[in-house]
Amino acid sequence: MFARVLAVEFKPDKIDEVITNYGRYVVRAAKTQKGYKGILMLTDRKTGKGISITLWEDKQDAIPEDSIYYKTQVGRFKDYATKPAIQESYEVSIIDLPVKTGS
Repeated sequence: MFARVLAVEFKPDKIDEVITNYGRYVVRAAKTQKGYKGILMLTDRKTGKGISITLWEDKQDAIPEDSIYYKTQVGRFKDYATKPAIQESYEVSIIDLPVKTGS
């Protein structure tokens, strides 16, 4: 399994809008992509920091940074961000997610 990790800093007073739009747009769109395995969004309401983790069957299925899909999803949040997002990629070495929460 492969993970794309995106770290972003948002305006703290906009974090609720960010969370709503992430669920409305990013989660729905990711589910339609080949090799999609899961998604997590982590936020700190005080600082506005957020981390998006998308899980993919393998590296080839992970959405590249220069794809229209990626640019569209990241573009949805440009007005909320206080600085550019930082993207990193990782091999998933261990996964244990027995509880499913959220939408």
